[in-house]
Amino acid sequence: MSQYQAALEPLRTLFAAMPPVAALGVEAVDFDGERLHLRAPLAANVNDKGSAFGGSLAALMTVAGWALLTLRLWQLGIEAEVYVADSSIRYLAPLHADLAASAWLDDARDWDGFVATLRERGRARLKVAAQVGLPEGGAASAMQARFVAFAKR
Repeated sequence: MSQYQAALEPLRTLFAAMPPVAALGVEAVDFDGERLHLRAPLAANVNDKGSAFGGSLAALMTVAGWALLTLRLWQLGIEAEVYVADSSIRYLAPLHADLAASAWLDDARDWDGFVATLRERGRARLKVAAQVGLPEGGAASAMQARFVAFAKR
C-alpha cells in the first residue's frame, strides 16, 4: 500500500461518520498526491429518469474538493477546518452509471501560497476543480469551487 493509499483510511472513517455522505455511499478510491478519486453507487443516487441525481453529482464533487484539501493538509501535519466558500457547477450529460468523481487544485502553483497564508494568518482560500466522468469518457458534470481553511488553534 502506497503512502497515498494509506492516507485514504482516515477519509473513509470520516465519510462513514457523516450521515449525508454515508447516505450517498461515497467511497475514497484513489489518491496519487495530486488528484483524489471518489465513487458512489448509482443505486443510492438515482433520479426519476434512471440517471444520477443532480444534487448527488454536486454533493460528490463538493465532498471530493473538501476531502482533497483536508487530506493534503493532514499530510503536512496541519490541522484545519475546510469549508466550501462558493462553487459553480455545470451539468453536461446524463449519467446512467456509478458516479466517479475526481478533484484537483485548479492551479497547483497556488498550493504553497495557500499553505503559507494559512500558517501566517490562520485562514486561506484556494480554488479546486472537480468532475464526475462518463464511462465512455468526458464529463457528466464539472465544478469550479473556492474552499476556505481555518487553522485549528
